[in-house]
Amino acid sequence: MTRAVLSLGSNLGDRFAHLRSAVTGFGHAVRAASPVYETAPWGGVEQDDFLNAVLVVDDPGVDAWGWLRRGQELERAAGRVRDVRWGPRTLDVDVVTVDGPDGPVLSDHPDLLLPHPGTPERATVLRPWLDVDPEAVLPGHGPVAALLAALGPGAEDGMRRRDDLTLMAAR
Repeated sequence: MTRAVLSLGSNLGDRFAHLRSAVTGFGHAVRAASPVYETAPWGGVEQDDFLNAVLVVDDPGVDAWGWLRRGQELERAAGRVRDVRWGPRTLDVDVVTVDGPDGPVLSDHPDLLLPHPGTPERATVLRPWLDVDPEAVLPGHGPVAALLAALGPGAEDGMRRRDDLTLMAAR
């Protein structure tokens, strides 16, 4: 079995519909979906706020590259255009981490860096991940709760939990 943590984001068009399309696209592999957060953009590009969430998925037939390809297919289906680094997007699916049968999958391939290198500095990933897995550990970095705490007291400024938006019904 491979289990992956995926980060979702959208700030163009029907942001919530784009996130839901990812949940639908990953189908029965989805084991948990975090609450949705509305977040201020970062990266220096003027743009609208994002909706962000985290999915936990697992499927014995999908490896790390398979999760990447499935995410990219869903991005394409949502009309994702890669014009500007950290620019606006209809749907962004990042593979944060993958656990395989022998433990965490590590990759330094430029197309698939695992664990995702930006994760330790992104409250927009760490907070929703903790919501679905309070004991989460980022391989090579430690407990996700400690990473979020290390960002400091203002780390979650600009993040607003949207309890009016639910990606998945309780199982």
